Order: sequence, then structure tokens, then C-alpha cells
Amino acid sequence: MGKVEAGHVHAVFHQSAENALIVYTSADSVFQVAANERLVPVPELYRYCEIAREMLTGKYGVGRVIARPFIGETADTFARTTNRHDLSLKPPRDTMLDILKAAGRDVIAVGKIYDIFDGQGVTEKIKTTGNTNGIAFTKALLTRDFEGLAFVNLVDFDMLYGHRRDVAGYAAAATEFDAFLAEFIPQMREEDLLMITADHGCDPSYTKTTDHTREYVPYLVCGKPVKAGVDLGTRQGFGTIAATVCEYLGVDAPTLDGKSVWNEIKA
Repeated sequence: MGKVEAGHVHAVFHQSAENALIVYTSADSVFQVAANERLVPVPELYRYCEIAREMLTGKYGVGRVIARPFIGETADTFARTTNRHDLSLKPPRDTMLDILKAAGRDVIAVGKIYDIFDGQGVTEKIKTTGNTNGIAFTKALLTRDFEGLAFVNLVDFDMLYGHRRDVAGYAAAATEFDAFLAEFIPQMREEDLLMITADHGCDPSYTKTTDHTREYVPYLVCGKPVKAGVDLGTRQGFGTIAATVCEYLGVDAPTLDGKSVWNEIKA
């Protein structure tokens, strides 16, 4: 059921059922609960999701339970709000974030990163309302003195444009991000590294489904500490990135999967 269809069913059904909810799942291990904010207050929706999170463990342990508030009264006006909230299973073992935090490094989570890791390994949380807001916080972090990792998620590429198959919206968001990079990169300090990647493809032009798509994801590294023009080829898993981050920050991380590429890219 699509967003508009679900919203229409919800608006009609709620007339005869108190606090009716839209519950749906997808293949990437998520259980989602949506409700119109006018009919179901956001704190109440969060409470329902907390109950679901307690239930969905063990054999039924989905990766995330997601609260999906929306607004609107008709199919033409239904729209998600920025009050989304993810309740994740805790990582099964220590991640890069835990290792960095234990070593005394800063781990600043911008956007939904805090929710994805259930807060584990995070030293500071910054909530955002979308790409533009997340970019603004990232610019601000460039002026701060910290030693560690700022982990930023720009969720609009996925949530607003990728899954909704909005090519024009995706293009506009990519243009905004490109303009940000043109401003951000020249301001990076001697020791700053910028890494750009993604957790999956989400091609807005693929119309057979609204699911994630299967492209390889990029791993781009920029900054004065690295040399230009290095082709890293195709790597397996995000452990490569995690190990590289830890090595650059001087933190031993033997338990991580993946091999650091720092020696291949350092200037």
C-alpha cells in the first residue's frame, strides 16, 4: 500500500475505530507504524512503537521499528512530517562507534545515526529535520574543535526522493549537496578528512518497485591528509570504512571486520 492510499484508508477507518494505525513492513527488516498527527498524537505513536519494539525480538527481531507520523486530510495533501523516530535493535557487538568512544574520541551523530545505533557508542546527538538542516549542522561542526568522528546522515535522498521515486526532487537535493561540497571542502583544516558513502542504492527513476535498488555504493575520501587519484576498486562491506576511520584517528580496532585502506590513500 502506498503512502497516499494508506493515508486515505487511515482517515476513513479512524471514524469508526479509536486510534487506528497503519502497520506495514518491508524487506529491509523494518516494522513501520504510521498515523495522522491530528488523530494520533506523536507521543502516543511513539508509545505504540516502543511496545512493538519490546515484542519484536528474538525470532521476530526486526532491525528497526519506525514511527511514521504524517499530516493531511486528503490523498492530495498527505505528507510525512519530520517527527519520524526509529527504534533499533542494539548492535550485536561493538561497532566503530563503541571503539572510538571507549578510546576517548568524540562520536557526533547527526540525523538518524543515533537512532540506527540505538544511541550505542554516541557521545553527542544532533537531531535534524532534513537535508538542508543536516548540511547546516555539518557546516557548523567544521568550525568546532573536536577529535573524532562526525557521522552525518542526509535522509531526504532516501525517504523523500528515492523511495518516492521523485527524480526532480532527488536532482535538486543532489545539486544542493554539490553546492555544499564546493563551499565545505576549501574550508577543511589540515587534519580534516571527508568521507562520502551510502548504505544502499535507491534509484528514483526505477519504477518497478519503491524498494531499495542494488547499485554499488561510493566510497569517496577527500582532504589534505590523502593523495588524489587513488582507485580503491571494489571492496566488501563497510568494515573497510570503519577500519580506515579508526586507523586515521589512532585507535586500535582489531575486532572490526574489514581492512583499513589508510596506507593506500595517505599522502
